Amino acid sequence: MTTPKQLVIASRESALAMWQAEHIKSRLQTLYPECKIEILGMTTRGDQILDKTLSKIGGKGLFIKELEQALQDGRADLAVHSIKDVPMILPEGFTLAAISERANPFDAFVSNQYHNLDELPQGAVVGTSSLRREAQLRARYPHLNIRPLRGNVQTRLSKLDNGEYDAVILAAAGLQRLGLEKRIRVILSPFDSLPAAGQGALGIEIASHRLDLLETLNPLNHAVTNACVTAERALARALDGSCQVPLAAYCTEEQGMLTLRGLVGHPDGSVILQAQAQAPIAYADALGRAVAKKLIDDGAMEVIQAVLNEQ
Repeated sequence: MTTPKQLVIASRESALAMWQAEHIKSRLQTLYPECKIEILGMTTRGDQILDKTLSKIGGKGLFIKELEQALQDGRADLAVHSIKDVPMILPEGFTLAAISERANPFDAFVSNQYHNLDELPQGAVVGTSSLRREAQLRARYPHLNIRPLRGNVQTRLSKLDNGEYDAVILAAAGLQRLGLEKRIRVILSPFDSLPAAGQGALGIEIASHRLDLLETLNPLNHAVTNACVTAERALARALDGSCQVPLAAYCTEEQGMLTLRGLVGHPDGSVILQAQAQAPIAYADALGRAVAKKLIDDGAMEVIQAVLNEQ
């Protein structure tokens, strides 16, 4: 393998995205000390539109379109994404070259007054950017007032600190990566809040024609995480997964066997469908489709269509 002389990493400019890009840069620098590695910081439409929920402005792809443009026109060689922000079907001409080892995949409860969800009183205001979290919260805690919360991690925390919310739910991995783990009151178990497909894992995207980069980036790929994320994304893809629908998928591995749990719900919490199955690690994609089929048999597509019709 020829060591590349130079690599440019495209990244959003939020603190968390830049941490992720720096993390991958550091790992590549260790692997290829002679290589000159730079980060190209960019602002995306998803970062600019903060007064509407993601489901109303076009979904997760808004966070990566500008980065893909940089890959396409050669300004960058690779882009680093939080996998949960990556659409289930990539645009033609792009591919995921590697998925790094997953960090904490769970959601975190953050509050200045309360220790956990059970402590929140009637009408307490809880902020979340995710229909997935909203549906699960409303199903278990119908007395809470769930409100949209957009912006980067620091913006969301400042809204909590300003008293706009009694609590917020954020991805644990993001808080931990930014050194903000002290803000976490409790990590929510997957039974309280089943994670999004790929939550906690980083994906490295390249232009499909850059086959020269596959070997370069392969050492960053974590086989077990890749299998788990493959299963989760296959489930979401089979259900037309986007942030316009409350959809969760979480896969674990033990002794070569994958266990995948999936969830589809209505944002108001009135319907929550769940299914799970197991398969050997080599059948990750098929496992995702199998759990999706179970959910479809239980009425998932009707729920999804109802949600879309209401938007």
